[in-house]
Amino acid sequence: MAEAAFRAVLGIESAQALSVIQESVRTFAMPFGYDRFVLFSATSARDEVVERIYWVEGNWFGDEHTVDAHTYVRRCPVTRHILEAREPFYWSKVKGDTGELYRVVRTPIGPGVHGLQVPVFGPLGLEGAMSLGGEQVSPAPQVRLALSIVARAAFLSARRLLEAPVGEAYRKLSEREREVLAWTAAGRRQADIAATLGLSERTVENHLRSARRRLGVATTAQAITIAIRNGDLQG
Repeated sequence: MAEAAFRAVLGIESAQALSVIQESVRTFAMPFGYDRFVLFSATSARDEVVERIYWVEGNWFGDEHTVDAHTYVRRCPVTRHILEAREPFYWSKVKGDTGELYRVVRTPIGPGVHGLQVPVFGPLGLEGAMSLGGEQVSPAPQVRLALSIVARAAFLSARRLLEAPVGEAYRKLSEREREVLAWTAAGRRQADIAATLGLSERTVENHLRSARRRLGVATTAQAITIAIRNGDLQG
């Protein structure tokens, strides 16, 4: 298992396309019962934990509908547990009388969908996570450790590919990007920023994403830190 995990990480770290990362994760994880995958950037600086989903695959909610950041957070509330977690954790989803019930568990056993959530932390705190799920997943500690290593590598490589900074000539924030970032740094929600500036929430998010890309970072919290350091925002 250790050798297989090592090979997977090597393939992931040298990947030049997201499809290579996906195939490496699938190849390693599926023998242990995992056939559902979500890989996303995240932040603890805003109420919306998930910033951008890099990859979502599998029948997460039993209806085969496409899952985006909004629906994933809304329908999978256990995701918010990464704000309190400092290490990977298991979760389980079972059907109860009042609908689907999610809970964090020590061991993934019994009927229902189970999963492993792997938070990824960096110098500024929470940066992203990967969640792997399945109906008959292995609870072995060595599998948990190996999957955690593979998932972290997958996040870092996906972020490198999908959040790559543009050239130095374009790194200066636009006036609107600076304005939206300043309101975010002040603790305002995206809905409030949109109302204040007369924009849609999607446009606000697009400005934040553009600011992250210009500054070469993966999270809004990092963008705020860099912008303050560069003098674009007041600390």
